Amino acid sequence: MYLEFYPQTVDRQKIAWIGTLLSDTALVWHLQRYRELGERNTCANYSVAIRTEYRNEREVADAQLKLGQLRYQGSIRAYLTEFRALNNFARATGEALREKVDLAMPDAVLDMRVAHYLEDFADDEGFLQATHQVGLQVEKKKALRLAREQARAPAPTARKEEKKGDGRKKEEPRGDRKKDEGKEALRENRGNSEYGGAERWASEAAALKGLPDQEKREYGSTRGCHRYGRPGHRMAKCFANTTAKGTNLPAAPWKVAAGTKRAREPEEEASPVPAPKVQKTAALDVMDSEPLWAEEEDF
Repeated sequence: MYLEFYPQTVDRQKIAWIGTLLSDTALVWHLQRYRELGERNTCANYSVAIRTEYRNEREVADAQLKLGQLRYQGSIRAYLTEFRALNNFARATGEALREKVDLAMPDAVLDMRVAHYLEDFADDEGFLQATHQVGLQVEKKKALRLAREQARAPAPTARKEEKKGDGRKKEEPRGDRKKDEGKEALRENRGNSEYGGAERWASEAAALKGLPDQEKREYGSTRGCHRYGRPGHRMAKCFANTTAKGTNLPAAPWKVAAGTKRAREPEEEASPVPAPKVQKTAALDVMDSEPLWAEEEDF
């Protein structure tokens, strides 16, 4: 097509331009022929020579095999375009051509073609044109049916939006809020129920507070206490003041509370002893003033 557009181009120029399109062994063949023939290498002879040199002996057989395996995939244009390209080499005609096309078409295309074209086709091109037109109608009908089904489908239920002008945020249900708080506490303690309560750390984060990151990683891989790096107890009950490496740790809350209580005990011991109750003293006085045997004598 390019050479036909420039008919004034001479044979030497045509052959040289074709050589720029070649590569590998084809380029080697081109250069060898140019050195052998030179100006005697005409464009017509060159075309015959290159077709003969690189002719695929199985080209026809391969095209026929691919033509038989070709199937309609939802687009009649795409199918017929590839069919025509393969048939340039396969050279199928007449009943062989129509059989290959009919085997590739779905039932909807075949039924519509039979309904619209009652007579036999005069040639292969008329057969292909009729198949093309019927395929287009089947595809349009399929697209229309899909659009109608989508239009009849119920719309997804949308959430009720807040009223315009109402600046208040929608409050979460109390049950959901409690559930979220429970999940947060569970993440804080990492699902370990031993935290919290008397003489225990409130959470793992509270127990590890003040511990250097390097020692956290080192003690976390041991089976002992992850707070001070030695075995013997769980981290939730650890009240050590220093780690195994001598790092100072914050005092345990329950130890701080116990120390405060002991500091107040001397003041409580210095307070005066409470006096005996008056009612008990009066009862003793009455028993001393009236002996029991006086009643026995009267009796």
